Amino acid sequence: MNRTFLAVIAVAVALSGCKAKEVIGKAAIEKDLEKRGTIDLMKQTAEDEYTPPEDGRLTEAQIQMYLKVREHEKKIAQVAKEQMKQHSEKAEASGEKSMGGLMEGLKALGSAADLVTADIRAAKDLGYNTQEYLWVKGQILAASGAAIAEKATEAMTAGMDASYQQMKKAHDEATDPATKKMYADMLAGYEKSKAEMAQQQEQQDPAIAYNRRLLAKYENELKAWAAEWSKYEDKPGEADKAVADFQKSVEKSKTNP
Repeated sequence: MNRTFLAVIAVAVALSGCKAKEVIGKAAIEKDLEKRGTIDLMKQTAEDEYTPPEDGRLTEAQIQMYLKVREHEKKIAQVAKEQMKQHSEKAEASGEKSMGGLMEGLKALGSAADLVTADIRAAKDLGYNTQEYLWVKGQILAASGAAIAEKATEAMTAGMDASYQQMKKAHDEATDPATKKMYADMLAGYEKSKAEMAQQQEQQDPAIAYNRRLLAKYENELKAWAAEWSKYEDKPGEADKAVADFQKSVEKSKTNP
């Protein structure tokens, strides 16, 4: 038996092993969704207790917990989406007003609930305190949301700066007092708005600022919201593409306002 043939056999065995793990993982998730409904899951979650730190700051271990939960959540969400689609199709085929259609419709709603709570189920599966996880996720989404708001403000400021330069030029070139005053008032209004925006940035919650810096060590700050939206996307990668396009549009507005 030559080496090439042995290599082919080894690759085939490795691939079949990976496929088996995938099937087992999916089967285990399907079994858990059938055995432990959303109501049961919520009861288990209510039993967990967690007191958040007063300073609102995350730890590296909590960031890592969130990322691990998110990876497992993807698998659960995918199974829940497939089941929801199957039940919806059966309900439509049976007729929404029929008993069979009604039952399948209820099952579809149950799968929708499983999809929404996929992250909590994932946290429970991995042995984490679900109340701590929910707090951590809230802090991360707040940090990610602040990053999105900052990007939007950057784009807005770039546009306002371009308008300011045009108004300044018109003001300097104006010859009659009324027109000059009009532009002067517009410029004053812009400067006031820009000062207020800068002040809001300076007054950012210290906990959010700290959590943003910590999160940035692990991934793009905007990724958290992209991951949250991805559970509901029709095509894989749509949420990531939307965030990437948003970042590109911000950079473009800064270079070509």
